[in-house]
Amino acid sequence: MQHEQQFYIDGTWVDPLAPKLLDVVDPSTEEAFTRIAVGSAPDVDRAVAAARAAFPAFSRSTRAERLGLLQAILAEYEKRRHDIAAALSQEMGAPLQFAYDRQSATGSAHLSRMIEVLKGYAFERVEGSTLIAREPIGVVGLITPWNWPINQIVCKVAPAIAAGCTMVLKPSEVAPLNAIIWTEIMHAAGVPKGVYNMVQGEGGVVGAAMSAHPDIDMMSFTGSTRAGILVAQAAAVTVKRVAQELGGKSANILLPDVDFATAVHKGVLSMMGNSGQSCNAPTRMFVPADRHEEVKAIAKAAAESLVVGDVNDPRTNLGPVVSAVQFDKIQRLIQAGIAEGAELVAGGPGRPENLNRGYFVRPTVFAGVRNDMMIAREEIFGPVLSILPYADEAEAIRLANDTVYGLAAYVQSADLGHARRVAAQMRAGNVYLNYPAGDTAAPFGGYKQSGNGREYAQWGLEEFLEVKGVVGYEAA
Repeated sequence: MQHEQQFYIDGTWVDPLAPKLLDVVDPSTEEAFTRIAVGSAPDVDRAVAAARAAFPAFSRSTRAERLGLLQAILAEYEKRRHDIAAALSQEMGAPLQFAYDRQSATGSAHLSRMIEVLKGYAFERVEGSTLIAREPIGVVGLITPWNWPINQIVCKVAPAIAAGCTMVLKPSEVAPLNAIIWTEIMHAAGVPKGVYNMVQGEGGVVGAAMSAHPDIDMMSFTGSTRAGILVAQAAAVTVKRVAQELGGKSANILLPDVDFATAVHKGVLSMMGNSGQSCNAPTRMFVPADRHEEVKAIAKAAAESLVVGDVNDPRTNLGPVVSAVQFDKIQRLIQAGIAEGAELVAGGPGRPENLNRGYFVRPTVFAGVRNDMMIAREEIFGPVLSILPYADEAEAIRLANDTVYGLAAYVQSADLGHARRVAAQMRAGNVYLNYPAGDTAAPFGGYKQSGNGREYAQWGLEEFLEVKGVVGYEAA
């Protein structure tokens, strides 16, 4: 990787028009280890112009051509998975094994899934005398986050290519190196000039220029709800489509018949994976009030079993959170939980005792939490779990839905039918029953302030397609 201070536009690496550099900080050491170029509106103009010029030809490419391209990308991706994992571990603090087994693996999974979807997807069908055609929407702007960066890059770029769109990617400036490797993969795979373009930069500059750009037909954004609102506001001027995957404060309802030793332990580990930096993490654990004391003990043991520390040590479960900004926010919210009277069961303020630098957070569990407390309302984005007791099932469902977010919900029960009935009442885009394995064929996205639109598989593909009706196509 030799392109930290360049962008990728029209099939080649180019220097920024107005050189400006930004430090990339290793969250384990709090020290900058490289610098990237960050772009400006004129850089965005160049990238959009390249994508616009490439669109007529690429939009008419055949299914077979796009399949071949995705297969070539997957083959090149597999060659670079270790490089991606190493970059992720250094730039965002994921334990190295986790970065390989979980983070970089998502890229392979989404590419493989999109290849299978594209093979059989019906872009056209006739209903009566009308042809219903699904066609590429045009030039798309893609803005991706730092917490699952390669996952979000691939689950946007792959369907955009499958649809026949051309694109401009702005990856997170906090964790940008995996995007550079991804771009090298795209180049090695032979992506046609102008189909894929990448401009590094800050959201308030590059992201804003993309969102308002008259020659971008659609914005696909993953990040905070606050930033998503700004993208939508800027995009409204040109009436472009906006697909968003935003924040979350997901409920995990443990029904009384569940095996609590297993369900609580898995719930803690699920919530704290990736150092709690997952938008769909089960951060609010709802438990029967008469099992509250039992749950506290299990959750405390689970949290204290986690190893926080050196990301290169295979024994490490949690690395640091990504930045000083995130560390300070998490510390503020832990202090707020204590001040509001929640019971601190495990963890608490500050770093783990064995660590004196790096943005490491103690795995923290609060019990006796009320749903009106700040720690139950705000997305903390760190390894901080809130346990909320409930009187009966109706109250659990009501409290679980009492949030501005609606990305995910979790239900645990020994009776699958019971779990399904509760799932039907959850106001969330995804409901996970009994900690299932991930499914890249499931639609991913949220209700309410967790966004709009869906990603993954055919759902992601269709976000990048327009619907055209050709009436009189066949005689009735």
